[in-house]
Amino acid sequence: MIEAVVVLPALAGLVAFGLRSRRQREVLLVGTAILHAGLVGVLALELPPRSKGAWIGLDALGLLFLIIVSVLFSAISVYAVGYLRREPERPRTDLEEGFLFDNEPEPTFVACLLFFLATMSLVTVSRHLGLLWVGVEATTLASAPLIYFHRHHRSLEATWKYLLVCSVGIGFALLGNLLLAASGSDAEASSIVLDDLLRVAPRLERTWLEAGFLLLLVGYGTKMGLAPMHAWLPDAHSESPSLVSALLSGALLNCAFLGILRAHQVLSAAGSAPFASGPLQALGLVSMALGALFIIRQPDYKRLLAYSSVEHMGVLALGVGVGGAAAFGAMLHALAHSLGKAALFLVAGNLVHRYASKQVQGVRGALAVVPCSAALWMAGLLAIAGVPPFALFLSEFTILRAALEVNPWVAALYLGLLAIGFVGVIGAGMPMVLGRGPESLAVSAEPRTAVVPPFLLAVPLLLLGLHLPAPLVRLLEGAARLVGAG
Repeated sequence: MIEAVVVLPALAGLVAFGLRSRRQREVLLVGTAILHAGLVGVLALELPPRSKGAWIGLDALGLLFLIIVSVLFSAISVYAVGYLRREPERPRTDLEEGFLFDNEPEPTFVACLLFFLATMSLVTVSRHLGLLWVGVEATTLASAPLIYFHRHHRSLEATWKYLLVCSVGIGFALLGNLLLAASGSDAEASSIVLDDLLRVAPRLERTWLEAGFLLLLVGYGTKMGLAPMHAWLPDAHSESPSLVSALLSGALLNCAFLGILRAHQVLSAAGSAPFASGPLQALGLVSMALGALFIIRQPDYKRLLAYSSVEHMGVLALGVGVGGAAAFGAMLHALAHSLGKAALFLVAGNLVHRYASKQVQGVRGALAVVPCSAALWMAGLLAIAGVPPFALFLSEFTILRAALEVNPWVAALYLGLLAIGFVGVIGAGMPMVLGRGPESLAVSAEPRTAVVPPFLLAVPLLLLGLHLPAPLVRLLEGAARLVGAG
């Protein structure tokens, strides 16, 4: 059953290459997403027992991130149907520079979307840290053609930067895995299967273990978008189709985060969790600071969302670094941020289509032109800015309360950086929604495929801020315990 969540989308991706009918590709894409979600739902009801030393398996941590991947992909697959129908098949004029360009062949795009789902699923179910590394690298290869969908020089530059920077990062992660294996040589356990490492963790050689964790933090932190290793992220998010940006920010960054959390599990089991606390808190605060500062007066609203992702990845790292209740807050924040940011990127795609501009100054009076998208845009911005009663307020407050108990100075910096990010996001978003729209743009009905998916992602943000269901609380608490929250 677990293997099926990887094999199903991979086989569907192979089939997509051979389909020449758009209708058949749409059925394949949405159908695979629904079947994948069904498989994940069955796994969530009752996790199958794991055999010792197995390379594939699920625990609460892996299940949480697998659910996020599957839910996002299900919504985005429906959005993709309308998006691809709106995309012209002939060369067209670029919005920013006026040159002609054409898109990647649609069969290739759909196939890579399905491969992307398969590789992200592989990351979440990997119990062997080497296999997890392979999965993370495979996500890079599957998603690079998606970033290059609009085949022009900016998307090529973004794709090249993505491949280059993430390849350097994954090289550091490979070295980290080698050091983890070396740390077990004295304990006669050089295996890097997670269960084996956890079993002999107290006997692992601390120097190699801690050095391996730092390399994994830098390596996977590059793919996660932690500053200062985040250089690929703003360009990739800005130049990708909006549905790809939603997957990158809402799902891919979490997969890299999971790699860090697996290493943190081993470190905690070995009694070295305090060693990880400093680097995680430092990178978390640096990411929050850089993300918040670049949000201020950001002219491109897709890049604004990208820098917001850098900020929120910092929140996740800080939450795990603080530990205790903050780890629970970090798990909730991973879920809430994924839902909110994916919804915002989908709505950003609607705004780009209607206004023919990615500039904040180029979008005015959206409430009068695209009322549904405008309402979702404003709700999403309020959510990621941490305004109550949305779920991100609850997660950020949980982390703040725990940080106050551990280190008031860290808590003060955290709160101040959140305030800067809030001002930047709301300051850019309000003028886009309110006021008078361009006279050349009249109000128009929006396709259901464009507004229903982000709506279905945004609604849980509000509901989870009002009430956390007991099964979700148990899942989040289980994930937090595995991270080492105690």
